[in-house]
Amino acid sequence: MAADKSFLRSVEERLQIKVSDSGLLEQALTHRSYVGEYGVAESNERLEFLGDAVLGLVICEYLYRKYPDRSEGELAKAKAVAVSEPVLADAAKRLGIDSMILMSAGEDASGGRRRLSILSDTFEAVVAVIYLDGGIEPARSFCIRALEPILEDIERQDHLRDYKSMLQELTQGKYKKAPVYAVVKEKGADHDKTFYVEVRLEGKLLGVGKGKSKKQAEQAAALDALESGKIEIE
Repeated sequence: MAADKSFLRSVEERLQIKVSDSGLLEQALTHRSYVGEYGVAESNERLEFLGDAVLGLVICEYLYRKYPDRSEGELAKAKAVAVSEPVLADAAKRLGIDSMILMSAGEDASGGRRRLSILSDTFEAVVAVIYLDGGIEPARSFCIRALEPILEDIERQDHLRDYKSMLQELTQGKYKKAPVYAVVKEKGADHDKTFYVEVRLEGKLLGVGKGKSKKQAEQAAALDALESGKIEIE
């Protein structure tokens, strides 16, 4: 079931872009669950692959030119935050991409439009379409505009957050409560131990993680919670 032209025009208007290949734009919005349910040709996964690379280049160049006095390590950390899944998902939400995604009824009902991985992947697929259709300049313009909030944070050095902080911001904002972390298992000798951690909110399991320290395991659990879609982005 193909998207109608009026829908795709509304997408262009909302995103403030112009794409000559409407079929490519439709593909960028097509989650793999929609392919299985409606038998359309292709999902946005290949476009997401390209968009990830284009976005990485745009952000690396932006940071390199804007901050000539910052070290490679500082630039790398800023780039990692700017293109991270939670940041891209938040950008997709602000642009209204969540309501544009073509997905199966089952995926929709299970919270697919709030899932960070789906939102961020679709954002990257849109970047790829803009690049394929018009080249690097319109792609750069879109990326910088869409990621303006995090780029402003980077300028102020406010981006140096971690996954635990990101998760706590989300849970505090939506539920007025902080998540709780607990070590549920330890494996290995004392000099080479692996910690397994669960993070919960009011008893509900949000994510699990493991690491060579409790801190690493907690960060992994927080990332798992962010990627699971169990915490909605407002």
